[in-house]
Amino acid sequence: MFDNLSDKLDKAFHILKGHGKITEVNVADTLKEVRRALLDADVNFKIAKDFTTKVKEKAIGENVLTTLQPGQLMVKLVKDELTELMGGDAAGINLSGAPTVILMSGLQGSGKTTFSGKLANFLKTKKNKKPLLVACDIYRPAAINQLHVVGGQIGVEVYSEEGNKNPVEIAQNAIKYAKANGFNVVIVDTAGRLAVDEEMMNEIANVHKAIEPHETLFVVDAMTGQDAVNTAKAFNDRLNFDGVILTKLDGDTRGGAAISIKSVVDKPIKFIGTGEKMEAIDVFYPNRMAERILGMGDVVSLVERAQEQYDEEEARKLQKKIAKNEFGFDDFLSQIQQVKKMGNMKDLVGMIPGAGKALKDVEIEDDAFKHIEAIIHSMTPVERTKPAILDAKRKTRIAKGSGTSIQQVNQLLKQFDQMSKMMKMMQGGGGKNLMRMMGGMKGMRP
Repeated sequence: MFDNLSDKLDKAFHILKGHGKITEVNVADTLKEVRRALLDADVNFKIAKDFTTKVKEKAIGENVLTTLQPGQLMVKLVKDELTELMGGDAAGINLSGAPTVILMSGLQGSGKTTFSGKLANFLKTKKNKKPLLVACDIYRPAAINQLHVVGGQIGVEVYSEEGNKNPVEIAQNAIKYAKANGFNVVIVDTAGRLAVDEEMMNEIANVHKAIEPHETLFVVDAMTGQDAVNTAKAFNDRLNFDGVILTKLDGDTRGGAAISIKSVVDKPIKFIGTGEKMEAIDVFYPNRMAERILGMGDVVSLVERAQEQYDEEEARKLQKKIAKNEFGFDDFLSQIQQVKKMGNMKDLVGMIPGAGKALKDVEIEDDAFKHIEAIIHSMTPVERTKPAILDAKRKTRIAKGSGTSIQQVNQLLKQFDQMSKMMKMMQGGGGKNLMRMMGGMKGMRP
């Protein structure tokens, strides 16, 4: 996420490295590179220029703290200004209605239908809501089918009307259906287009006027850069939407949309999409995003994701096994599954301070654990419980069964042994914190 921008900003800050104080000259040189990095990330020129001007004014007026080097101070100033530029504080979603009506808008291909499902899943699993998805894209049967597939994946009902070509009627009928059947959130997925056109804008404006949604959200593909910002402005002029959804932030995005969209439309980014899975949705925190852009990681979000997968009862059972030296490969496999539920591996690594920079040229796949899982699945139940019985003959069988080598099997056994010892040592702290377990998994790909 924003790897290219992060690298260029890091190089810009190196100009101040070794300087004892901030001067107008070294600040000007640094901010010239910062502005260039922002422009390369497809940030609007005026926004980039205003941004660096504000940072310069603050930098020249600052007395360098004794605990900070000039380079560190500049990073802090840029982080604070980036945070402010992206909205300052996280913006919540209005769920006050009975039911709450959420209207989704955006261009075709922005990921609107998929994100409607992600939002429904988020509200269902994290806000204890009963959402209803509504298919109002009357032009593409595939869109209606897609929404039904998405709804089936997450266990959320989808309302659609075969043969009805009036999206206003469909949306109004869906709200009546929701009230009659105990749904407390209605998410209306509308039609998208390949470009902003008057017909489309009139149609969604009519839907908006008829159902008076509590939240109107604009979904935009972050990879389209400045075009996304311009499109958001066109929609906002007509709909006066409440917030922005940035999708596909897990791709090779330049970051321009995330950085400048708030400044252009004066509406907050509320959620971001970080992958293809239905769980790949995050509340947008400007401060955390600024830290990630500057290579500082995002430990808070990482811990939050770990806590979501944390099961207190399972942790107690695991703790007892560790105390009795009974931690086996079935338990280890269970921990891997929990880590995988936290999101794609590249995104998780990017949340660890310094790890993103250290591993920037390393391709981290979502199936990073597949060899480990294959080896464990090739073991018998007894072997998983008692790894000590794995002799050369058993290892050969396991290697053949998992499509790996004996060296890979031995490597996993060695790392598993090291991890077991580590977990035993930290028994006082619990063995129940998934984050600590992740530390023992570093480099465990055979």
